[in-house]
Amino acid sequence: MSHDIRDARPDEVAGILDIYNDAVRHTTAIWNETPVDLANRQAWFAARAEQGYPILVASDASGVLGYASFGDWRPFEGFRLTVEHSVYVRSDQRGRGLGPVLMQALIERARDCGKHMMVAAIESGNAASIRLHERLGFVVTGQMPQVGVKFGRWLDLTFMQLKLDSAQQPG
Repeated sequence: MSHDIRDARPDEVAGILDIYNDAVRHTTAIWNETPVDLANRQAWFAARAEQGYPILVASDASGVLGYASFGDWRPFEGFRLTVEHSVYVRSDQRGRGLGPVLMQALIERARDCGKHMMVAAIESGNAASIRLHERLGFVVTGQMPQVGVKFGRWLDLTFMQLKLDSAQQPG
């Protein structure tokens, strides 16, 4: 299957919305329980653009197959060199290698932005995501039991990090 990894276009926000809401409804990858509307994803898209942060998509003739982005990890100046990412693949495309391709492209973009650390916050039962991150060089740095709830059960959170550069001191 041929697909393209590139910056998302505004006309692809509806495809991103569909993937996001599918994850809300059917997975613990997103800890929201209520689907969002197009205006919500358009505001998110605009905010990423304003911050200079990428939204990457994998696409083919059928539309958006998956997307990845990062944003500020915490809203304080001292965290300005750390980002938290998200990557989601359309349900009919999972297991086809899009996640790693999107992640590798996103990691390069974070390096290009001068970021030092990328954080992943993963539901601890999501073994496939944890394995993917480990293959990309992320390491587990923390686990927080029962900090979330969805589908009538407690969710545990695993934090993973990837050091993006070799800086000994912040620049």
